[in-house]
Amino acid sequence: MTEPTTRPGADAHENRRQVLYWRLLARLFDPEEQAGLEAASLAVVKDLGLPSAVLDPAASLDSLVQRHPRLAAELDGLMAPEPDPDGSRDRAAEVRRAALASKVLLNVFATGSGAVTAGQLARWQSDAGWLERALGCAPGALRGGRTGGGGAGHGGGTGASAGGPGTGPTGTGGRGTTPDLARLIPEIGPELGALEADLVRRMRLREVLADPQLAAQLTPSMSLIEQLLRDKNNLSGVALANAKALIRRFVDEVGDVLRTQVEKATAGTLDRSVPPKRVFRNLDLDRTIWKNLTNWSPEEERLYVDRLYYRHTARKTTPQRLIVVVDQSGSMVDSMVNCTILASIFAGLPKVDVHLIAYDTQALDLTPWVHDPFETLLRTNLGGGTDGTVAMALAQPKIAEPRNTVVVWISDFYEWQTEPLFAAMAAIHRSGAKFIPVGSVTSSGRGSVNPWFRERFKDLGTPVISGHIRKLVHELKTFLA
Repeated sequence: MTEPTTRPGADAHENRRQVLYWRLLARLFDPEEQAGLEAASLAVVKDLGLPSAVLDPAASLDSLVQRHPRLAAELDGLMAPEPDPDGSRDRAAEVRRAALASKVLLNVFATGSGAVTAGQLARWQSDAGWLERALGCAPGALRGGRTGGGGAGHGGGTGASAGGPGTGPTGTGGRGTTPDLARLIPEIGPELGALEADLVRRMRLREVLADPQLAAQLTPSMSLIEQLLRDKNNLSGVALANAKALIRRFVDEVGDVLRTQVEKATAGTLDRSVPPKRVFRNLDLDRTIWKNLTNWSPEEERLYVDRLYYRHTARKTTPQRLIVVVDQSGSMVDSMVNCTILASIFAGLPKVDVHLIAYDTQALDLTPWVHDPFETLLRTNLGGGTDGTVAMALAQPKIAEPRNTVVVWISDFYEWQTEPLFAAMAAIHRSGAKFIPVGSVTSSGRGSVNPWFRERFKDLGTPVISGHIRKLVHELKTFLA
């Protein structure tokens, strides 16, 4: 195969781009090198002025950027579409982007087989962060809705920081026909999560946790936390201590993100029946000047103030009770972790009485530990069947004042006793309590809900919330404000 760099025309650029993509497909389906494609791709990469490491599957994107810092800006927004009003296409730039995109995709989606070390998992997580940046998202946004750890792939000092979903790309030149990322990105997130979960399953996790150096290389993720929670009863000594440290790190990271969202809540309406406190910080300067304008002295050019006005700051607040019931069966692990952390945050708000119940075929009242999500998660027992009636038996007695109570029920609602459970939920709704059924409380929004329950909740006037955890935060803030 001849070098596709001898002719500068559009066909030559297209041929070079096709060579790079054919090599990508070949390496994804067969790890063995195809000599002709490798030689042709190497010639293209050299002609583009890119380092040969772009074609090395063993080279992480972090190491590539550390050696060639200028590439960081090119990787940010690499695959995100940008406006092309005049319809022009910079075909040479498209070839360069194809080379870099092939590197990112190959590093993330060619996960191989066999056992996985802690270092390999950490490298994949970093490379996945670069893919998210290339799509115009923040690292971790598609896999967990939280900012990733250190390193260049996570917004380190070697590259420009990426924005949130929908952030404009930093690359230059027209891209021609581009995919609809608004449709593709929600599908990519769960697939990345599945790849990460597979890598975690392939790890000899107990051996890694028993070695402090290897355990220190692990980056907490939802998939890893799920494995640790499932296996916690089989760990002891150093392995158990390392597992707890990883769980606490993850809980703290997710908690910081959720706490920021919750703290944006409105604080209730002003209570004007309470006289304003006469302190300087409450002084209403504008109103004071306006009310005393009749005391203005033109000769002295001075305003005489005979009365000060203060702002009302007291707000009407009513003690609210929040009862969170969460399905801890195997399909709801992500929701269990997120809701445990969320419940602890709301428990820290003034005049909010939070109760937490977890269930599978048995129910467990976790309210005594609701302020500490770490301790709460250690007491969960993930997996098993689903019988919501046992959780309902614990939840109903807690509804003392229905008008001041909100019940959040998180489950996929694939229940054993459907009719009696729904009847009890409908009774809560009719009592005047706020009943919020939630199909999933994940970062990706992916979740399956029993159609039978979905239709009946809709008829009841309490449609199922299913999607990003921000939706639940918004609903709770609205009720508790």
